[in-house]
Amino acid sequence: MMLTIGELASYAGVTVRAVRHYHAKGLLPEPERDHCGYRRYDAGAVVELIRIRTLTGAGVPLARVRELLRADEEEFAAAVADIDRRLRAEIRERQRLRERIARLAAGDQLVLPPEVVEFLDRLRALGVDERIVGVERDGWIPLAAHSPERVAEWVARKREQLADPQLVDFYLTLGRALDWGAEDPRLVELADGLADYITRMAEERGEDYVDVAGVEPPFARLMDDLAFGSAPPARRLIELLKERGWTGWTRLERVDPRPGAVRRPR
Repeated sequence: MMLTIGELASYAGVTVRAVRHYHAKGLLPEPERDHCGYRRYDAGAVVELIRIRTLTGAGVPLARVRELLRADEEEFAAAVADIDRRLRAEIRERQRLRERIARLAAGDQLVLPPEVVEFLDRLRALGVDERIVGVERDGWIPLAAHSPERVAEWVARKREQLADPQLVDFYLTLGRALDWGAEDPRLVELADGLADYITRMAEERGEDYVDVAGVEPPFARLMDDLAFGSAPPARRLIELLKERGWTGWTRLERVDPRPGAVRRPR
């Protein structure tokens, strides 16, 4: 039984255009035309075309497909085994990627310690803007990876601080401030109140109480960039706080606000 090019393509599960492409690339021999000018194919062409389709579908380059079609049985079997190993490796890697995506989609629980998740949920319950919660979450991820043994201590302090209505009010105001312009005069008022609060807490409880103690300055600066690098109002608030004697955010440090003054040792 002889087949038309359309029948050949249908039996092999490819398009007529693909058959012509394989002809052009020298992968599939092009038969002589019959007296009506049509190409006619035998059953062997179906098998050959399926082999070509399978190899190209596995990502084998066309030049390599051409070599394999001409290889003896032993060489072909070895090449197929090698292709199978590569595909298995790709499947494993894609499965790992799927697992990573699933962890991201699953939310905070799979990338943060339970006490941090509880703290973030507490912020949400207090009505803190989700953008601020997101900043907190993104900060805790590298922090927990960097110093996992300190997380429980830091979270306990954060929970204690949240018992102060004034600090909660600052959290709420900071969320609204993300929609202000960098030159909004309300930022000055916020900076005044926040600086006064930080100074009072530092005097009453010690300066370690108002920052993440034990974090190296370079890492603290990285955390600050992660938290507020893309928020002009937040960057302006940091500048205003420095003018009022405090620098940083993750690691708050007291400074002399006078231009050119030397930082006081802690």
